[in-house]
Amino acid sequence: MSFSQSRICKGCWQQMRLPVPLHGLASIPFRAFGIRPSRMNPNTCTICELMFTRVMKARKITVDVSVLFADLRGYTTLSQSLSADIVSSLLDDFYDECATAIWEYDGLLNKTVGDAIMAIFNFPIHHQDHAARAVLAAREIQRRCQLRRERHIAEGAGLDGSEFGVGIGIDSGEASFGEFGRSHRDLTAIGTVVNTAARAQSVADAGRILVTKAVCERAQSQTADSKGRAYRLKGFEKPIALYSI
Repeated sequence: MSFSQSRICKGCWQQMRLPVPLHGLASIPFRAFGIRPSRMNPNTCTICELMFTRVMKARKITVDVSVLFADLRGYTTLSQSLSADIVSSLLDDFYDECATAIWEYDGLLNKTVGDAIMAIFNFPIHHQDHAARAVLAAREIQRRCQLRRERHIAEGAGLDGSEFGVGIGIDSGEASFGEFGRSHRDLTAIGTVVNTAARAQSVADAGRILVTKAVCERAQSQTADSKGRAYRLKGFEKPIALYSI
């Protein structure tokens, strides 16, 4: 599966049946009003990111989503031993590989924070199988980063091949999506599902994908051979079952 650009905004078409053009001459009048492809997913637009504020008259809404966190392992160590240009290039490559994988499965690349990313599936483009899509995107991230490692080794660019080790965590459930903050507004999702996915990522070894029981139950076709155990996660009183897929 490869990422392909849509001619119209998938989010606006799904939610409001509005054929908002994203590219070509037809998109020029829309861009004059600030409507353009979203940076979070180029197959959506800036208006459907905030559709709920215009249609539902709400600052935030509750949505059923799958949340994925991915972290580039060893980045801090690399930044101390490699030149700034090489480190910057590695991070750009990581972001690019994650973005392509996430967009292939209609996810939203919601945040890039240092050496980590956060993605949301099932908003604004809805899919009932969003948990499976998050898992598939996670596997695609690992595949792409493995290819990057092999490329760096082949090029002999002074890297030892340990780069692009990625730990990934995924959870599914209800989250609050909207604009949060006063002095600085941030369009994102918050809630236990977000916190759990982030903590799952924090304990995932390089090359591993850890998902919650909710993800396993929703994406059985992708998690049938998963192995689970209890993890002590920061901020959670009780151990949380996570499954390696």
